[in-house]
Amino acid sequence: MLIPLWRHGAGKSEATQSRWQWTWAVDDSVFHKYGEQLGLVGHWGSGQQHRVLAGIDGLLLVVVIGDGQLVVPVDFAVRRPDPIGAGGPCRDKLTWAREMLDERLAALDKRGLHLPPPLITAESWFSDSKLMGHVRHRHQGPRLVKGKGNYPFPLADGRHVNGHDFLEGKWSWRTHPWEPHVCYVRVQAQSPTYGAVTVVIVDEPGEGRYYLLGLETALSGPVLIRRWRRRHWIEFVFRVLKHLLATETCQAHSADAYYGHLVLRVMARFVLFYTSRVVCTGRLTMEEIIFSLKHYWRFVDMEPLGLQALS
Repeated sequence: MLIPLWRHGAGKSEATQSRWQWTWAVDDSVFHKYGEQLGLVGHWGSGQQHRVLAGIDGLLLVVVIGDGQLVVPVDFAVRRPDPIGAGGPCRDKLTWAREMLDERLAALDKRGLHLPPPLITAESWFSDSKLMGHVRHRHQGPRLVKGKGNYPFPLADGRHVNGHDFLEGKWSWRTHPWEPHVCYVRVQAQSPTYGAVTVVIVDEPGEGRYYLLGLETALSGPVLIRRWRRRHWIEFVFRVLKHLLATETCQAHSADAYYGHLVLRVMARFVLFYTSRVVCTGRLTMEEIIFSLKHYWRFVDMEPLGLQALS
């Protein structure tokens, strides 16, 4: 999918290419499931629910093209909790994320697709200094994460601040025509952990104040804010995945059977995601398709597209 999309846009004008920029997003989510005898179910921290949940932890990598006109899932991994034997210790989220990104970019490069340095967005769990350095040195791309309140930052003017100061202090706010209702401050700082960094403090109606952190970059504050917003499309993809994987309803009693269930449903999810763009163009949103699957699937008989909303 990505190769023809990139080659189609590469021959367009610079203005068109700027509207079809690629933003990479990575995140994990817990799929509710009980039955620890499966060997896939563990206890994972859920950032969305702010507590530890029993379930299956899935890690997803997507490419958001433009402002979300296209969202292409490129990798999905299920983490096995504390495997015993030849599997060794489970790879943590940071290791999975690094390998997923490295392998997908290497695969594209092998097929002759030489991309510009990728801009990668993620939540604060992705702000590991070794991983940020790896992305910078191996892929020469910036990585944009949501900063935490306890990070310390010596500023160029000699002041020493931390994340709480970014969120609660007084700043000389700026606005931009791209984002007329959003105030921001762009700060160059030094971090004891990351070295030279770019910080963008954002005050946005309905979102409150937060700050974005990345290794030093020449990209402007409004550009970084816009690219960060594209990260939220990954949550939409996760929402679709959770409906279609149906992890909580599967009655398989062995890990092998459950793997088969997950693989088939992931394949079906990708087929649905792409074919719906052709079959239902301009008529149905993805939410409407998912509603049909959840509520009318049991009544499908012989018609290939016999769902109520698709017939």
